Amino acid sequence: MNDETAYKVLTGTEFAALEAGRFEGAPVDLADGYIHLSTAAQLTGTVDRHFSGQNGLVVVTVDLAALGEAVRWEISRGGQKFPHLYGRLRMAAVTAHAPLARAADGSVELP
Repeated sequence: MNDETAYKVLTGTEFAALEAGRFEGAPVDLADGYIHLSTAAQLTGTVDRHFSGQNGLVVVTVDLAALGEAVRWEISRGGQKFPHLYGRLRMAAVTAHAPLARAADGSVELP
């Protein structure tokens, strides 16, 4: 597990809000009280489960070190530890972003 990098999938509207400094979280994040992030190994499963059939998605790479103690690794889907951000995701913590794309094997390509 790479404890330094995580990924967040955003709609185009959510990404625009992030760029403008107004992203408070997706509806599921707001409901759960933290921003859901995924590791590289978890990203394809997250997209398949929660974003199936959606277009215009953006994947952002998040520098977890920049977020400090606001990140907690907690047990979630399938007993795996996922990074959860208890605080705002700011563009300053995003190191890369790209439209969601799939590799030939169906996996989500990392930005």
